[in-house]
Amino acid sequence: MKTLLSFLLIGILSFNSTTFSKKLSDAALELTKDKVTYDPSYVSIKYPNGDVPKDKGVCTDVIIRAYRKLGVDLQKEVHEDMKKNFSLYPKKWGLKKTDTNIDHRRVPNLEVFFERKGEKLTVTKNASDYKTGDIVTWMIGDKLPHIGIVTHKKSTDGKRNLIVHNVGGGQVLEDCLFSYTIVGHFRYEK
Repeated sequence: MKTLLSFLLIGILSFNSTTFSKKLSDAALELTKDKVTYDPSYVSIKYPNGDVPKDKGVCTDVIIRAYRKLGVDLQKEVHEDMKKNFSLYPKKWGLKKTDTNIDHRRVPNLEVFFERKGEKLTVTKNASDYKTGDIVTWMIGDKLPHIGIVTHKKSTDGKRNLIVHNVGGGQVLEDCLFSYTIVGHFRYEK
């Protein structure tokens, strides 16, 4: 009986995990319907649940908006973790304290947060390792950090999951998993 109960519990947990991943993929795909101009400007936004104007954004805003559609406020979650663990986050911007307007909109901060609060996965060159709902970070040209969400949609050859991201052309769905140097691979489910 105990073995059967364990098996059922594992099955339920796997189902919930798959459901969250698919919902995150669907939320990211829904974002591609919105016309968004790439705009990295610093903007003062409300806290919590703040967002830049709906028609503007960068790569991190894709992640923030997709999770928000599932009731997860990364602005609040990143801020609370940074406030308690500020020394663990990058100091590239010379800040001495948290900033709820921008901290969650920086790829290096999201990488730290996802590693701390989610699961850091192995970076590989095997497309099948990148599952629906995973978060991938890249370094473009060795200097520009970038982030996107792996969806359940497949490339035309069926070998890779497509990515929703914004690298300058708005929130788009593309076959770009290996277009840039992958530096991070994460899973964060609530």
